[in-house]
Amino acid sequence: MQDKNEREGTQMEAFLHDLSWVPPLRSDLLTHVFNGFTFLGYLPFFLIFLPMGYWLGDKGVFTRLVVLVGIVALTNSFLKDLFQDPRPDLQFAIDKRVGNSFGFPSGHAQIAVAMWFWLALEARRTWVWILATIVAAGVCFSRLYLGVHDVEDVLGGALLGVATVVIYAGFLSPEFERLQKLPLVVWLVAIAALVPILWKIWPHDPLSEAVPGVAALMLFWLLGHRIQVSFIGYQRHANTIVAFIASAAAVAAMFFGFVQLGKFLALHGVDRMHTLVIQMGFMALVATLVVPTLFRAVGLSSAADKS
Repeated sequence: MQDKNEREGTQMEAFLHDLSWVPPLRSDLLTHVFNGFTFLGYLPFFLIFLPMGYWLGDKGVFTRLVVLVGIVALTNSFLKDLFQDPRPDLQFAIDKRVGNSFGFPSGHAQIAVAMWFWLALEARRTWVWILATIVAAGVCFSRLYLGVHDVEDVLGGALLGVATVVIYAGFLSPEFERLQKLPLVVWLVAIAALVPILWKIWPHDPLSEAVPGVAALMLFWLLGHRIQVSFIGYQRHANTIVAFIASAAAVAAMFFGFVQLGKFLALHGVDRMHTLVIQMGFMALVATLVVPTLFRAVGLSSAADKS
């Protein structure tokens, strides 16, 4: 019996941590495909997707999504530094963007499952659930295929993503309506307070440099969205093609500004943490305030302006 248990333990260990089965699967075509999926978990994708969704889709849905993405990013960073689980052997890695970060739980898996399942939950359509499942599964598997996470990392991240959606949906249910209706200033103060609190309880020094930037994204997005709804009343242009072209041009300009702002701050000796705070605040305000205001000014907003 002991030998059987040891064999089963060894098999489970191999299943969770051994990536020797991955290299034989690789081909030039599949590498391009899974590099595409894995891009959906990196910052440039969010700089494109979140503003485009806000301008072209439901502003409330994408504001809730920004908060969810922020929650996932913070919890993932915390857990990575708590467990300090090493990534798979470098011989398997063909994604060189992970740097010296830890493995468990997979941030790509956690954020992909949480984000795409949340959008499906908001849409309440079967085809959206199918698409969300395919995309989330593709992102999760891409981390194995690219050799930067093992099965344990990906499963842990995916399960945490599901748990985050369940808890977030519960918080946004009618049972918590009184909390949801607290004044905006209360939520802004709570988000601002996250940084010193996390600084105090962070499992290892130093605090992840991304934490203040994520807090800035949520804070300025909520602030900008409230001002936009109260004073601008932006609705996308009635012509879908015109709206998409205008949004694509705006996100390209915003992305350029984001990059140039980072270079300018680095040139003037601003450290990476404070640079991220400024960049993320810039991105949030451009997405929720600057572009909607410009679109209205030049006639790229629908006649049905009030929301």
